Amino acid sequence: MSRRLIFLLSVCLWGGIVTAQPTTGAQKLAAFRKQQQLLQASPYKDLKWRLAGPDTRSGRCTDVAGIAGNPQVIYAGFATGGLWKTEDGGNNWQSLFDKEATLSIGNIAIAPSDNNTLYVGTGEANIFRASLPGVGMYKSVDAGKTFQHIGLENSGTIARVVVHPRDKETVYVAASGNEWTYNKDRGVYMTTDGGKNWKNILYVDEKTGCIDLVMDPQDPNTIYASMWNRIRRRWSDPVPEEGDHLYKTTDGGKTWKIMDKGLPDTKMTGRIGIAVSASNPQILYAFVDDHSKKRDPRPGETDSYERQVQKVVIGGAVYRSTDKGETWEKRGEIHDYFKPFSGTYGWVFSQVRVHPKQEDEVYVLGVNMGRSTDGGKTWKEFEPTDTTGEWIHGDNHAMWFDPSDPSRIILGNDGGVSTTSDGGKKWNNFFDKIPTTQFYTVSYDMEKPFHVFGAIQDEGTFSGSVMNTFGTPQDTTLRSWNYAPGGEGTQIQVDPIHSNIVYSSTYYGRLMKSDMNKPDSLRRKRFKEFSVGAIDSLRGEWLAATVMSKFDRNTIYHGLQHVYESTDGGDTWNRISEDLSYNDKTRMGNYPYLIYHQAITSIAEGMNPGLLYAGTDDGRIWMRRKAQQYNDTWIERTKGLPANKHVAKITASIHQAQRVYVVLNDRRADNHTPYIYVSENFGANWKSISGNLPLSPVNVLIEDPDKPDVIYCGTDMGVYVSTNRGKTWIAGNGNMPAAVSVNDMFIHPRDKTIVVGTYGRGVYVLTR
Repeated sequence: MSRRLIFLLSVCLWGGIVTAQPTTGAQKLAAFRKQQQLLQASPYKDLKWRLAGPDTRSGRCTDVAGIAGNPQVIYAGFATGGLWKTEDGGNNWQSLFDKEATLSIGNIAIAPSDNNTLYVGTGEANIFRASLPGVGMYKSVDAGKTFQHIGLENSGTIARVVVHPRDKETVYVAASGNEWTYNKDRGVYMTTDGGKNWKNILYVDEKTGCIDLVMDPQDPNTIYASMWNRIRRRWSDPVPEEGDHLYKTTDGGKTWKIMDKGLPDTKMTGRIGIAVSASNPQILYAFVDDHSKKRDPRPGETDSYERQVQKVVIGGAVYRSTDKGETWEKRGEIHDYFKPFSGTYGWVFSQVRVHPKQEDEVYVLGVNMGRSTDGGKTWKEFEPTDTTGEWIHGDNHAMWFDPSDPSRIILGNDGGVSTTSDGGKKWNNFFDKIPTTQFYTVSYDMEKPFHVFGAIQDEGTFSGSVMNTFGTPQDTTLRSWNYAPGGEGTQIQVDPIHSNIVYSSTYYGRLMKSDMNKPDSLRRKRFKEFSVGAIDSLRGEWLAATVMSKFDRNTIYHGLQHVYESTDGGDTWNRISEDLSYNDKTRMGNYPYLIYHQAITSIAEGMNPGLLYAGTDDGRIWMRRKAQQYNDTWIERTKGLPANKHVAKITASIHQAQRVYVVLNDRRADNHTPYIYVSENFGANWKSISGNLPLSPVNVLIEDPDKPDVIYCGTDMGVYVSTNRGKTWIAGNGNMPAAVSVNDMFIHPRDKTIVVGTYGRGVYVLTR
């Protein structure tokens, strides 16, 4: 039996109900067309949402591109924020992709022979836990004013686009494939007619995609491809597997050969980034994600997630070839010079660049950046040396050199876009110009006006006044967006009486209580009961469930694989449930690739004290009614729901005591079916109310506090409202981008303001 068949059987049969198949690119495009019809017919099509910010950070930038000799024009692609352009050196930016079928950008390329011709590969190739897929390739012939979809819709994610230097219609594409499932539309594709027709010219198998692609600057028929045996599990970061080879063609892709002489055994390597020297094409560099053991951990050594280190790997290693890839020599290990750089997260980075005019000047991108001037032997951190400039954000993914003036560099990282005109001594950031911030969750306090709290990808938790408006002068009487207690992955609860008291987590459910009125050194109290990683038996989700009781602000519920309760504001905790997950040992990752799985993602409190619901990331739903006849036990309510779906949200009705809604999300199986269910009897029976929603994962559902029949949901393709409790849905995006991903939303209980937290375009507000 093949590995693929074994994997598919295990996925499909777990839980007893066959799951849906991965959504195809054609289905995604059809869903987008349906959404466009709903938007056009919507009575809310002219709705004006106010963009409230933040104005201090952009989101993850996946690629940048410029025009040689023209510092005024910059293109920037974002993981979930779309494609942006400036024509005045960064003072003003325009969003180019708001009306397209995806805001997930993998790579962009300007045709060297025609600066008006732009190719865009969609679908971020970095495979984060919350990455969004694309729908293939787009093309513009008018410098981004308009776009045409030109195929490869089943490619899932696109890592690199390379245009022939003299023929703008000949394009090579590195298709890296689906993130979570196998698919055949991977490898290297080529078109000679501008995207009308495509041919797969390098294919290995259905789980090996192309993650990097470079062309010899003097011979367009010589191309190098890095193939990555890549797939992500819900319980594990990508694990090195055999087969991550470099390939070379000298005949434009007709034939290929593996170029691995001198490179490490692929059994212990992952993603490999490649670069060719423009000044000497004999020289290539490879950034190898090497997971071979480097040394034993030091006593008490912990990693970025506060887990005890069990294995220290080589991490980023740089190899060089001086004979066009025929042989390779190891030059240096990046971790010898600074840490952290990539560690076991090379699958996020592995980007390498060569100075256009200096063959020995090489750059590598990671959490920070490295620069070598001796061909990779020795390294120094590449950081600003002129303190009159701005700081550089971490987690770097893109770098572009102006070939006519290499001192001008454009950088893309998790904070957005930065530029330098003096080779990196002094930098200028555009974080306040491009609203592409990625929110996981949003919450609120009861101040007047109230503040929005949100967990932001790679930034931690931010808070700002709901009255802020992006792009307008800051009202100094309002709280501007800035750090608040909590990590980047957390559900946040704020005390309704004392809004300085905040409950939030750092990573994986490590809950803490913070007093925002105290200085940083005194403000946080961590609850040792939730030391995930330090206590090996505990599992907490990235967005572990945290709820403050509506009946008693000192009663807090928190979920790892168990539900915990505190009735004294966190001073003491009691475990009030058993393990509510399936606790399947075959679906638990191994350090250092471990992602905590089979844990609680949602807790909801009903209309009556003691009525609780809990849901897990492996698809189980539970109900507890604290009453004598139930003996304070949890009753499973999973029956009737599709199996093994991530429970994104449980919403207990505020209008009917027996009513409860459940949102399931199957994006982690590349399945975009919308799953919304309602029960009128405490979860004993479920009814689907996804109705006419387009094919797009649902992330959240809330009730209208004043109208029992009105509910709202947020999907990976916008906001929808139903006035008949899910029989039919109406598109509510209004002036928001068509394909914006809505991760969370709430209606403020006092002000009735609707707040939407998007994963890629910041926070939007609607005052009713």
